[in-house]
Amino acid sequence: MTSFRDFVEHLRAQGKLVELTQPVSKHLELAGVLKALDGKPVYTDSVKENPDARVVGNIFSTRELIGEYLEIGNEEITHKLSWAINNPSKPELAQSGPVLEITEKEVDLSKFPIPFHAEKDGGPYFASAVVIAQNKELGRNCSFHRMMVIGKDKVVVRILPRHLDEFIKRAGGELDVAFVVGAPINVLLAGATSIELGKDELEIANSLMPLKTVKLGNGIEVPADAEFAFEGKITSEMVDEGPFIDLTETYDIVRKQRVMKITKVHHRKHPIFHALLPGALEHKILMGMPREPTIFNEVNKVCECKGVNITPGGCSWLHAVVAIRKMNEDDGKKALEAAFRGHKSLKHVVVVDDDIDIYSPDSVEWAIATRMQANKSLVIKQNEKGSSLDPSADPHTYATTKMGIDATKPLFVHGKNFDKAKWMEVDVKKYL
Repeated sequence: MTSFRDFVEHLRAQGKLVELTQPVSKHLELAGVLKALDGKPVYTDSVKENPDARVVGNIFSTRELIGEYLEIGNEEITHKLSWAINNPSKPELAQSGPVLEITEKEVDLSKFPIPFHAEKDGGPYFASAVVIAQNKELGRNCSFHRMMVIGKDKVVVRILPRHLDEFIKRAGGELDVAFVVGAPINVLLAGATSIELGKDELEIANSLMPLKTVKLGNGIEVPADAEFAFEGKITSEMVDEGPFIDLTETYDIVRKQRVMKITKVHHRKHPIFHALLPGALEHKILMGMPREPTIFNEVNKVCECKGVNITPGGCSWLHAVVAIRKMNEDDGKKALEAAFRGHKSLKHVVVVDDDIDIYSPDSVEWAIATRMQANKSLVIKQNEKGSSLDPSADPHTYATTKMGIDATKPLFVHGKNFDKAKWMEVDVKKYL
Protein backbone atom coordinates (compact mmCIF):
# COMPACT_ATOMS: atom_id res chain seq x y z
CA MET A 1 0.00 0.00 0.00
CA THR A 2 1.36 3.41 -0.93
CA SER A 3 -1.52 5.89 -0.63
CA PHE A 4 -4.19 6.92 1.84
CA ARG A 5 -6.97 5.68 -0.45
CA ASP A 6 -5.18 2.39 -1.07
CA PHE A 7 -5.45 1.74 2.66
CA VAL A 8 -9.11 2.74 2.72
CA GLU A 9 -9.81 0.21 -0.03
CA HIS A 10 -7.71 -2.40 1.80
CA LEU A 11 -9.81 -1.95 4.94
CA ARG A 12 -13.01 -2.16 2.90
CA ALA A 13 -11.86 -5.43 1.33
CA GLN A 14 -10.98 -6.77 4.80
CA GLY A 15 -14.41 -5.86 6.17
CA LYS A 16 -12.84 -3.44 8.65
CA LEU A 17 -14.43 -0.25 7.31
CA VAL A 18 -17.72 0.93 8.82
CA GLU A 19 -19.66 2.48 5.93
CA LEU A 20 -22.47 4.85 6.91
CA THR A 21 -25.79 4.29 5.13
CA GLN A 22 -27.52 7.52 6.19
CA PRO A 23 -26.58 11.12 5.33
CA VAL A 24 -24.56 12.96 7.98
CA SER A 25 -23.97 16.67 8.57
CA LYS A 26 -20.44 18.04 8.83
CA HIS A 27 -21.79 20.35 11.55
CA LEU A 28 -21.46 18.39 14.84
CA GLU A 29 -23.11 15.19 13.53
CA LEU A 30 -20.09 13.72 11.71
CA ALA A 31 -17.91 14.23 14.78
CA GLY A 32 -20.58 12.61 16.96
CA VAL A 33 -20.62 9.53 14.74
CA LEU A 34 -16.82 9.29 14.73
CA LYS A 35 -16.78 9.52 18.54
CA ALA A 36 -19.45 6.84 18.89
CA LEU A 37 -17.36 4.57 16.65
CA ASP A 38 -13.97 5.59 18.09
CA GLY A 39 -11.35 2.97 17.25
CA LYS A 40 -13.19 1.79 14.13
CA PRO A 41 -12.44 3.25 10.67
CA VAL A 42 -15.50 5.07 9.33
CA TYR A 43 -16.41 6.03 5.74
CA THR A 44 -19.22 8.13 4.29
CA ASP A 45 -19.98 9.49 0.84
CA SER A 46 -23.17 11.19 1.98
CA VAL A 47 -22.36 14.50 3.68
CA LYS A 48 -25.50 16.65 3.73
CA GLU A 49 -23.78 19.96 2.92
CA ASN A 50 -21.38 18.48 0.34
CA PRO A 51 -23.18 15.69 -1.56
CA ASP A 52 -20.15 14.83 -3.73
CA ALA A 53 -17.73 14.59 -0.80
CA ARG A 54 -16.13 11.45 0.60
CA VAL A 55 -14.91 11.39 4.19
CA VAL A 56 -12.91 8.91 6.27
CA GLY A 57 -12.23 9.14 9.99
CA ASN A 58 -10.71 6.95 12.74
CA ILE A 59 -8.55 5.46 9.98
CA PHE A 60 -5.39 5.34 12.14
CA SER A 61 -7.06 5.07 15.55
CA THR A 62 -5.14 2.00 16.81
CA ARG A 63 -1.54 0.83 16.76
CA GLU A 64 -2.72 -2.28 14.94
CA LEU A 65 -4.12 -0.21 12.05
CA ILE A 66 -0.84 1.67 11.68
CA GLY A 67 1.12 -1.57 11.81
CA GLU A 68 -1.18 -3.02 9.16
CA TYR A 69 -0.49 -0.05 6.86
CA LEU A 70 3.28 -0.35 7.38
CA GLU A 71 3.03 -4.16 7.15
CA ILE A 72 4.80 -4.68 10.48
CA GLY A 73 3.74 -5.81 13.95
CA ASN A 74 2.55 -3.03 16.22
CA GLU A 75 5.39 -3.79 18.66
CA GLU A 76 7.86 -2.98 15.83
CA ILE A 77 6.51 0.51 15.12
CA THR A 78 8.68 2.38 17.64
CA HIS A 79 11.84 0.62 16.40
CA LYS A 80 10.91 1.31 12.76
CA LEU A 81 10.29 4.99 13.51
CA SER A 82 13.53 5.25 15.44
CA TRP A 83 15.44 3.73 12.52
CA ALA A 84 13.81 6.11 10.03
CA ILE A 85 14.69 9.16 12.16
CA ASN A 86 18.32 8.02 12.28
CA ASN A 87 18.43 7.02 8.59
CA PRO A 88 16.54 9.65 6.53
CA SER A 89 16.48 9.32 2.73
CA LYS A 90 15.46 11.70 -0.03
CA PRO A 91 12.03 11.16 -1.67
CA GLU A 92 11.79 10.86 -5.45
CA LEU A 93 10.57 14.05 -7.12
CA ALA A 94 8.04 13.19 -9.85
CA GLN A 95 6.94 15.40 -12.75
CA SER A 96 3.29 14.97 -11.80
CA GLY A 97 1.11 12.93 -9.47
CA PRO A 98 -2.47 12.11 -8.46
CA VAL A 99 -2.79 15.10 -6.11
CA LEU A 100 -2.50 17.39 -9.16
CA GLU A 101 -5.32 15.70 -11.10
CA ILE A 102 -7.69 18.61 -10.40
CA THR A 103 -6.94 22.24 -9.59
CA GLU A 104 -9.95 24.25 -8.42
CA LYS A 105 -10.77 27.37 -10.46
CA GLU A 106 -11.37 29.33 -7.26
CA VAL A 107 -10.69 28.76 -3.58
CA ASP A 108 -13.89 28.12 -1.64
CA LEU A 109 -13.44 26.06 1.50
CA SER A 110 -17.20 25.66 1.95
CA LYS A 111 -17.08 23.15 -0.93
CA PHE A 112 -15.20 20.69 1.27
CA PRO A 113 -16.43 18.60 4.24
CA ILE A 114 -14.40 20.43 6.90
CA PRO A 115 -16.04 19.41 10.19
CA PHE A 116 -17.41 21.62 12.91
CA HIS A 117 -16.58 19.20 15.72
CA ALA A 118 -18.16 20.37 18.99
CA GLU A 119 -20.56 23.06 20.16
CA LYS A 120 -17.98 25.35 21.78
CA ASP A 121 -15.52 25.22 18.87
CA GLY A 122 -14.52 28.51 17.29
CA GLY A 123 -15.43 27.23 13.82
CA PRO A 124 -14.87 24.38 11.36
CA TYR A 125 -11.38 22.92 11.68
CA PHE A 126 -8.76 21.18 9.62
CA ALA A 127 -7.34 18.73 12.20
CA SER A 128 -5.40 16.29 9.98
CA ALA A 129 -3.42 18.86 7.98
CA VAL A 130 0.36 18.61 7.68
CA VAL A 131 1.96 21.98 6.84
CA ILE A 132 5.08 21.95 4.65
CA ALA A 133 7.50 24.88 4.59
CA GLN A 134 10.90 25.50 3.00
CA ASN A 135 13.88 27.70 3.86
CA LYS A 136 17.21 28.12 2.03
CA GLU A 137 19.28 27.58 5.18
CA LEU A 138 17.06 25.21 7.16
CA GLY A 139 15.69 23.09 4.33
CA ARG A 140 12.18 21.67 4.70
CA ASN A 141 9.86 21.30 7.68
CA CYS A 142 6.63 19.29 7.99
CA SER A 143 4.40 19.66 11.04
CA PHE A 144 0.80 19.27 12.20
CA HIS A 145 -1.17 22.45 12.80
CA ARG A 146 -4.85 22.81 13.52
CA MET A 147 -6.52 25.41 11.32
CA MET A 148 -9.84 27.14 11.96
CA VAL A 149 -11.77 28.26 8.89
CA ILE A 150 -12.62 31.99 9.01
CA GLY A 151 -13.57 32.61 5.38
CA LYS A 152 -13.84 30.95 1.99
CA ASP A 153 -10.07 31.31 1.47
CA LYS A 154 -8.73 31.99 4.97
CA VAL A 155 -7.85 29.95 8.04
CA VAL A 156 -6.21 30.87 11.32
CA VAL A 157 -3.32 28.56 12.25
CA ARG A 158 -2.25 27.49 15.74
CA ILE A 159 1.54 27.89 15.67
CA LEU A 160 3.69 27.08 18.70
CA PRO A 161 7.15 28.67 19.14
CA ARG A 162 8.86 25.78 17.39
CA HIS A 163 10.19 25.04 13.91
CA LEU A 164 7.48 26.59 11.70
CA ASP A 165 7.56 29.72 13.84
CA GLU A 166 11.33 29.96 13.21
CA PHE A 167 10.76 29.58 9.46
CA ILE A 168 8.24 32.45 9.55
CA LYS A 169 10.63 34.70 11.51
CA ARG A 170 13.48 34.04 9.07
CA ALA A 171 11.16 34.91 6.17
CA GLY A 172 10.41 38.29 7.71
CA GLY A 173 6.99 37.57 9.17
CA GLU A 174 5.17 36.05 6.18
CA LEU A 175 5.79 32.66 4.57
CA ASP A 176 4.62 30.70 1.53
CA VAL A 177 3.59 27.19 2.58
CA ALA A 178 1.56 24.20 1.50
CA PHE A 179 -0.52 21.76 3.50
CA VAL A 180 -1.89 18.34 2.69
CA VAL A 181 -4.96 16.39 3.83
CA GLY A 182 -5.34 12.68 3.22
CA ALA A 183 -1.63 11.94 3.44
CA PRO A 184 -0.19 8.42 3.81
CA ILE A 185 0.71 7.22 7.29
CA ASN A 186 4.47 7.62 6.81
CA VAL A 187 3.95 11.36 6.20
CA LEU A 188 1.59 11.72 9.17
CA LEU A 189 3.95 9.95 11.56
CA ALA A 190 6.99 11.86 10.32
CA GLY A 191 5.12 15.16 10.53
CA ALA A 192 4.37 14.50 14.19
CA THR A 193 7.94 13.64 15.20
CA SER A 194 10.01 16.00 17.33
CA ILE A 195 13.43 16.33 15.71
CA GLU A 196 16.16 18.96 15.46
CA LEU A 197 15.61 22.11 13.44
CA GLY A 198 17.01 21.58 9.94
CA LYS A 199 16.08 17.90 9.62
CA ASP A 200 13.59 17.01 6.88
CA GLU A 201 10.49 15.05 7.99
CA LEU A 202 9.70 13.99 4.40
CA GLU A 203 13.05 12.20 4.35
CA ILE A 204 12.03 10.36 7.52
CA ALA A 205 8.72 9.49 5.83
CA ASN A 206 10.59 8.13 2.81
CA SER A 207 12.64 5.83 5.03
CA LEU A 208 9.47 4.54 6.67
CA MET A 209 7.98 3.76 3.26
CA PRO A 210 9.08 4.94 -0.23
CA LEU A 211 7.53 8.29 -1.10
CA LYS A 212 7.18 10.37 -4.25
CA THR A 213 6.71 14.13 -4.20
CA VAL A 214 5.48 16.71 -6.71
CA LYS A 215 6.20 20.43 -6.84
CA LEU A 216 3.32 22.88 -6.47
CA GLY A 217 3.07 26.29 -8.12
CA ASN A 218 4.74 27.99 -5.15
CA GLY A 219 7.74 25.66 -5.44
CA ILE A 220 6.96 23.52 -2.39
CA GLU A 221 7.08 19.73 -2.72
CA VAL A 222 4.19 17.66 -1.33
CA PRO A 223 3.41 13.92 -1.29
CA ALA A 224 2.35 13.02 -4.82
CA ASP A 225 -0.54 10.78 -3.79
CA ALA A 226 -2.08 12.91 -1.02
CA GLU A 227 -5.81 13.47 -1.43
CA PHE A 228 -5.63 17.29 -1.13
CA ALA A 229 -2.82 19.87 -1.42
CA PHE A 230 -3.42 23.53 -0.53
CA GLU A 231 -1.08 26.39 -1.44
CA GLY A 232 -1.10 29.35 0.91
CA LYS A 233 0.71 32.22 2.58
CA ILE A 234 1.00 32.58 6.33
CA THR A 235 0.52 36.31 6.91
CA SER A 236 1.27 38.74 9.72
CA GLU A 237 -2.46 39.24 10.36
CA MET A 238 -3.47 38.00 13.82
CA VAL A 239 -6.98 36.96 14.88
CA ASP A 240 -8.53 34.87 17.65
CA GLU A 241 -8.15 31.08 17.25
CA GLY A 242 -10.29 28.64 19.21
CA PRO A 243 -11.78 27.29 21.35
CA PHE A 244 -10.65 23.83 20.26
CA ILE A 245 -10.44 20.42 21.95
CA ASP A 246 -6.95 19.23 22.93
CA LEU A 247 -5.44 15.77 23.32
CA THR A 248 -6.58 15.93 26.93
CA GLU A 249 -10.23 16.10 25.73
CA THR A 250 -10.52 19.52 27.38
CA TYR A 251 -10.83 22.90 25.64
CA ASP A 252 -7.74 24.93 24.88
CA ILE A 253 -7.87 28.69 25.45
CA VAL A 254 -8.44 31.31 22.75
CA ARG A 255 -5.27 33.03 21.48
CA LYS A 256 -4.27 35.48 18.78
CA GLN A 257 -2.77 33.42 15.94
CA ARG A 258 -1.63 34.00 12.36
CA VAL A 259 -3.97 33.97 9.38
CA MET A 260 -3.17 31.88 6.31
CA LYS A 261 -4.61 32.97 2.97
CA ILE A 262 -5.14 29.94 0.74
CA THR A 263 -4.28 30.74 -2.88
CA LYS A 264 -4.83 27.43 -4.67
CA VAL A 265 -6.41 24.01 -4.06
CA HIS A 266 -5.36 20.77 -5.78
CA HIS A 267 -6.86 17.34 -5.21
CA ARG A 268 -7.30 13.87 -6.62
CA LYS A 269 -10.40 12.90 -8.59
CA HIS A 270 -13.18 12.09 -6.12
CA PRO A 271 -10.93 12.99 -3.17
CA ILE A 272 -11.31 11.49 0.30
CA PHE A 273 -11.21 14.01 3.15
CA HIS A 274 -9.44 12.79 6.30
CA ALA A 275 -11.52 13.91 9.28
CA LEU A 276 -9.40 13.60 12.43
CA LEU A 277 -11.51 13.84 15.59
CA PRO A 278 -9.77 16.05 18.21
CA GLY A 279 -9.14 14.36 21.54
CA ALA A 280 -10.14 10.93 20.22
CA LEU A 281 -7.99 7.84 19.66
CA GLU A 282 -6.72 8.76 16.19
CA HIS A 283 -5.57 12.18 17.40
CA LYS A 284 -3.82 10.57 20.37
CA ILE A 285 -2.15 7.81 18.35
CA LEU A 286 -0.84 10.14 15.63
CA MET A 287 0.47 12.75 18.07
CA GLY A 288 1.76 10.49 20.83
CA MET A 289 3.30 7.54 18.99
CA PRO A 290 5.90 9.66 17.11
CA ARG A 291 7.32 10.74 20.50
CA GLU A 292 8.14 7.12 21.35
CA PRO A 293 11.25 6.91 19.10
CA THR A 294 12.70 10.14 20.50
CA ILE A 295 12.37 8.70 24.02
CA PHE A 296 13.72 5.36 22.77
CA ASN A 297 16.80 7.05 21.28
CA GLU A 298 17.55 9.04 24.44
CA VAL A 299 17.13 6.07 26.78
CA ASN A 300 19.39 3.98 24.54
CA LYS A 301 22.18 6.46 25.22
CA VAL A 302 22.27 5.48 28.90
CA CYS A 303 21.11 1.82 28.89
CA GLU A 304 19.50 -0.76 26.62
CA CYS A 305 15.93 0.31 25.80
CA LYS A 306 13.56 -2.47 24.74
CA GLY A 307 10.39 -0.48 24.13
CA VAL A 308 8.37 2.70 24.79
CA ASN A 309 4.62 3.20 25.08
CA ILE A 310 3.04 6.66 25.25
CA THR A 311 -0.16 5.58 26.99
CA PRO A 312 -3.73 6.53 25.95
CA GLY A 313 -4.67 6.99 29.61
CA GLY A 314 -2.03 9.72 29.82
CA CYS A 315 -3.68 11.51 26.89
CA SER A 316 -1.05 9.93 24.61
CA TRP A 317 1.18 12.83 25.56
CA LEU A 318 1.82 13.17 29.29
CA HIS A 319 2.59 9.57 30.35
CA ALA A 320 5.07 6.96 29.13
CA VAL A 321 6.11 3.43 30.06
CA VAL A 322 9.69 2.49 29.19
CA ALA A 323 11.08 -1.04 29.18
CA ILE A 324 14.82 -1.60 29.66
CA ARG A 325 17.23 -4.49 29.97
CA LYS A 326 18.78 -3.63 33.32
CA MET A 327 22.53 -4.19 33.62
CA ASN A 328 23.38 -1.76 36.43
CA GLU A 329 21.46 -0.87 39.58
CA ASP A 330 21.06 2.77 38.56
CA ASP A 331 19.84 2.04 35.01
CA GLY A 332 16.22 2.63 36.03
CA LYS A 333 16.92 6.14 37.33
CA LYS A 334 19.08 6.95 34.31
CA ALA A 335 16.29 5.79 32.01
CA LEU A 336 13.81 8.06 33.81
CA GLU A 337 15.93 11.15 33.25
CA ALA A 338 16.58 10.19 29.63
CA ALA A 339 12.85 9.71 28.98
CA PHE A 340 12.14 13.25 30.19
CA ARG A 341 14.84 14.53 27.83
CA GLY A 342 13.38 12.54 24.94
CA HIS A 343 9.93 14.10 25.26
CA LYS A 344 9.94 17.34 27.24
CA SER A 345 6.16 17.40 27.67
CA LEU A 346 6.20 14.16 29.69
CA LYS A 347 4.74 14.49 33.17
CA HIS A 348 4.89 10.94 34.55
CA VAL A 349 7.19 8.07 33.47
CA VAL A 350 7.33 4.45 34.62
CA VAL A 351 10.44 2.39 33.86
CA VAL A 352 10.03 -1.40 33.93
CA ASP A 353 12.06 -4.50 33.11
CA ASP A 354 11.75 -6.13 29.70
CA ASP A 355 9.62 -8.98 31.08
CA ILE A 356 6.77 -6.51 31.61
CA ASP A 357 4.18 -5.91 28.87
CA ILE A 358 4.32 -2.12 28.43
CA TYR A 359 1.01 -2.18 26.52
CA SER A 360 -0.84 -3.84 29.43
CA PRO A 361 -1.84 -1.46 32.27
CA ASP A 362 -2.29 -4.50 34.53
CA SER A 363 1.25 -5.70 33.83
CA VAL A 364 2.72 -2.24 34.48
CA GLU A 365 0.70 -1.82 37.66
CA TRP A 366 1.91 -5.27 38.82
CA ALA A 367 5.52 -4.09 38.39
CA ILE A 368 4.79 -0.94 40.41
CA ALA A 369 3.07 -2.99 43.11
CA THR A 370 5.83 -5.61 43.48
CA ARG A 371 9.10 -3.97 42.39
CA MET A 372 9.19 -0.44 43.77
CA GLN A 373 9.37 1.31 47.13
CA ALA A 374 8.37 4.98 47.12
CA ASN A 375 11.24 6.08 49.40
CA LYS A 376 13.80 4.54 47.02
CA SER A 377 12.20 4.30 43.59
CA LEU A 378 10.33 7.60 43.22
CA VAL A 379 11.83 10.64 41.47
CA ILE A 380 10.11 14.01 41.95
CA LYS A 381 11.09 16.95 39.71
CA GLN A 382 9.56 20.21 40.91
CA ASN A 383 9.00 23.43 38.98
CA GLU A 384 9.77 21.84 35.60
CA LYS A 385 8.66 23.19 32.21
CA GLY A 386 5.56 21.16 31.37
CA SER A 387 3.05 20.96 28.57
CA SER A 388 0.59 23.64 27.50
CA LEU A 389 -1.87 20.77 27.04
CA ASP A 390 -1.89 19.94 30.78
CA PRO A 391 -4.85 21.71 32.43
CA SER A 392 -3.23 21.35 35.87
CA ALA A 393 0.05 23.06 34.88
CA ASP A 394 0.57 26.75 35.60
CA PRO A 395 -1.56 28.52 32.97
CA HIS A 396 1.06 31.21 32.33
CA THR A 397 4.44 29.45 32.55
CA TYR A 398 3.27 25.80 32.14
CA ALA A 399 5.41 24.92 35.17
CA THR A 400 4.58 21.51 36.62
CA THR A 401 5.86 18.81 38.97
CA LYS A 402 7.06 15.70 37.15
CA MET A 403 7.29 12.20 38.59
CA GLY A 404 9.26 9.13 37.61
CA ILE A 405 8.76 5.61 38.97
CA ASP A 406 11.58 3.09 38.78
CA ALA A 407 9.63 -0.19 38.81
CA THR A 408 12.59 -2.36 37.84
CA LYS A 409 13.64 -5.28 40.03
CA PRO A 410 17.03 -5.20 41.80
CA LEU A 411 19.88 -7.07 40.15
CA PHE A 412 20.74 -8.78 43.43
CA VAL A 413 17.75 -10.10 45.34
CA HIS A 414 17.65 -10.38 49.12
CA GLY A 415 14.54 -12.15 50.33
CA LYS A 416 11.59 -12.79 48.07
CA ASN A 417 11.87 -13.42 44.34
CA PHE A 418 10.76 -10.66 41.96
CA ASP A 419 9.91 -12.89 38.99
CA LYS A 420 6.44 -14.14 38.15
CA ALA A 421 5.99 -17.90 38.37
CA LYS A 422 5.84 -19.69 35.02
CA TRP A 423 3.31 -22.35 34.14
CA MET A 424 3.37 -25.22 31.73
CA GLU A 425 2.01 -24.15 28.35
CA VAL A 426 -0.90 -26.31 27.20
CA ASP A 427 -3.40 -26.40 24.36
CA VAL A 428 -6.65 -26.00 26.28
CA LYS A 429 -8.69 -27.38 23.35
CA LYS A 430 -7.25 -30.82 24.07
CA TYR A 431 -8.86 -30.78 27.50
CA LEU A 432 -12.32 -29.54 26.58
